[in-house]
Amino acid sequence: MTSILTNNSAMAALSTLRTIGQDMERTQSRISSGYKVENASDNAAYWSIATTMRSDNKALSTVKDALGLGAAITDVAYTAIENSISVVDEIKQKITAASQPGVDKSKVQKEIDQLQDQLISIAKSAAFSGQNWVYHQTGNNTVGTQAIVGSFNRDNSGAISLTTLEYNTGSSSLIAQTGTTNLTNAGILTKHHAVTYTNSAGATASVTATSSVISLDISTMGADLLSISLAATESALKEMTNAAADIGAVNKRIELQKAFVEDLSDSIQTGVGKLVDADMNEESTRLKALQTQQQLGVQALSIANSEAQNILTLFR
Repeated sequence: MTSILTNNSAMAALSTLRTIGQDMERTQSRISSGYKVENASDNAAYWSIATTMRSDNKALSTVKDALGLGAAITDVAYTAIENSISVVDEIKQKITAASQPGVDKSKVQKEIDQLQDQLISIAKSAAFSGQNWVYHQTGNNTVGTQAIVGSFNRDNSGAISLTTLEYNTGSSSLIAQTGTTNLTNAGILTKHHAVTYTNSAGATASVTATSSVISLDISTMGADLLSISLAATESALKEMTNAAADIGAVNKRIELQKAFVEDLSDSIQTGVGKLVDADMNEESTRLKALQTQQQLGVQALSIANSEAQNILTLFR
């Protein structure tokens, strides 16, 4: 039946054209934003996952910065210990030289004084971002466990936690003081080392050195005290070497963890993209098809609207 009041063909064409318009609007939005899931209304499940993972990725970015800071701190501490080992080596050489008969020990001590000042300067300067792992003072920068944030974690239940890399700076402490007074039981260079040495009578004895590497004064020392000081200096060198190895291991762990966090962050970003990013090739192809459909829809609507005009010819 043909009616001039109700044009079913035009209504059907208009409905089709309206649907095509909505599809075009959705496709154009995807092309302009780059997302196929931009809002929760697009896909609530994927949008929720993507939002959570983006938040976690921001936390991982902060972790990466923290690891960079940790690497800088350990680098500074390692450099300080490495340079201190070289200085203590020189002190060891001076003690050995002073052990020779006829050597003026007071003049050798003047050289040792300069080397001791250099050790203090190195230790005090080895600070980064307010942290110094080799120089400690009671009430100011005390010995303790330092924690570096290593990772951000989320378990199956959604609970979050942090993984930390810990290091006890007591192992790397070169100089420990209470105010300006050196502690005799802490700090590799300020403590009195227990040593075993061979005395002037040729007997082996175990004693505690009467001075530390920092407070060492050989000006009036006899052969036995020089032997004890040499053994104590050697003991300090061994401890410093162990401390450098420990910090080097921590630094390597930080580098490995930083590389892992960077890779993890990239993987999360890629995974989120697979969920919510639009396929631009697919969307552009769809847009071309919709534009064609829209043109055909406009023509169909025009034909449907012309049917009423055709009815007039029947009355002529």
